[in-house]
Amino acid sequence: MPRLSVGDTAPDFTLTNQDEKSVTLSEFKGQRVVVYFYPAAMTPGCTTEACDFRDSLSALSAAGLVVLGISPDKPEKLKKFAQKESLNFDLLSDPDKSMMEAWGAFGEKKNYGKVVQGVIRSTLVIDADGAVELAQYNVKATGHVARVRKALGIDAA
Repeated sequence: MPRLSVGDTAPDFTLTNQDEKSVTLSEFKGQRVVVYFYPAAMTPGCTTEACDFRDSLSALSAAGLVVLGISPDKPEKLKKFAQKESLNFDLLSDPDKSMMEAWGAFGEKKNYGKVVQGVIRSTLVIDADGAVELAQYNVKATGHVARVRKALGIDAA
């Protein structure tokens, strides 16, 4: 499974958000975008990660970053997740996982010591020209956003 590396052009996509609206990556040309992949809304690790992005959004926005969270969940579940956790950024649905595969965020991974097929928790930062600026795969949910902020030179809030 190919993974994206720094300098690669990010594959464009159009996915449906929690409000049933289409969101296209190329619409953000000229802006930096954090694209993070998570396995399932409303699970403990994914909730921790989403809430960390929510709580860091003002600092990320001040640094010129837009945040997009992507999972295989349907828009209805994403809407419930966004409402329950007061999430303040778009959650996008990739039910057939084709976009995740194109970005290297779906495939073989270890889950409790067992090799399985699934969503690989990953975060990529896309620069204003559409190139990968930061690529992190197989990340841990807890403390991940703080590590992304540090890698991007954004001081902790």
